[in-house]
Amino acid sequence: MAADSVSFGLRAGERLGVVGESGSGKSTLALAILRMIKPPGRIDAGEIWLDGVNLMTLSDEAMRRVRLARIALIPQGSMNSLNPVMRIKDQISDALRDHGLAPSRRQVEERVRDLLESVGLRPEVADMFPHELSGGMKQRACIAIAISLRPRVIIADEPTSALDVVVQKQVMETLARVQEDLGASVILVGHDMGLMAQFVDRLGVMYAGRLIEVSPVRDIFTQPLHPYTEMLIASLPSLEQKGTFRGIPGLIPLLRDLPPGCAFHPRCPHAVDRCRVEEPRLREIRPAGWAACHLR
Repeated sequence: MAADSVSFGLRAGERLGVVGESGSGKSTLALAILRMIKPPGRIDAGEIWLDGVNLMTLSDEAMRRVRLARIALIPQGSMNSLNPVMRIKDQISDALRDHGLAPSRRQVEERVRDLLESVGLRPEVADMFPHELSGGMKQRACIAIAISLRPRVIIADEPTSALDVVVQKQVMETLARVQEDLGASVILVGHDMGLMAQFVDRLGVMYAGRLIEVSPVRDIFTQPLHPYTEMLIASLPSLEQKGTFRGIPGLIPLLRDLPPGCAFHPRCPHAVDRCRVEEPRLREIRPAGWAACHLR
């Protein structure tokens, strides 16, 4: 299973990060929340609650109307997400009309202009095609589409992965600004621990399809609870040790062939016999700090 027994809450206006190596199940979790898992993948069980409604009980049509209106996605690759043969204004207006908003042409144009302005894009961008925009501008256009119906929750799946560091900062500042304007909650999915440290309030760490630690972001960086989290942080470049790079030995296991016990134990320098036979459960180790580790 790409995501198994993952459970967490999200407070109004909160920024929650979900981090882990490639293949840990982060993007699958994001798509599962939106009920966008495509066959042969499927959601076997679970509940997704938003404003007192279990999204798993909704029909496909009802869920389609929830997407964008109450929960929206900022995709990982804006180049692959925007339609290359449609102008930006048409891609935004499609979303508005599909949900029964802004029926007149004038209303659509005003709304498109306001949305582009809110993400720092000039009005003339509305008449451009995606190939005429820079990477950062395309990503801002995706943000404009995501916030077009003022959703309660925004899921950002590695929104800056293909951008240079300067543009990354600009895009994240844009996301922070529109989030505060909407009063929305954000789930930021990624693998950049540095970016998470600057943006999120709380951080969840995934490994092999499971959530293995959840804590306030400051606590995670000062006192990580799980050995995997500790090694992720240690792998970050340091000004104190220039030119020294520390990776995590080994590879993340195949999700179809997980080792017994704790999935991280083959790579963990602190593993004991119990780790090899018994799977740890996620439990509260300190106030607001949860971890799945036998050593805690």
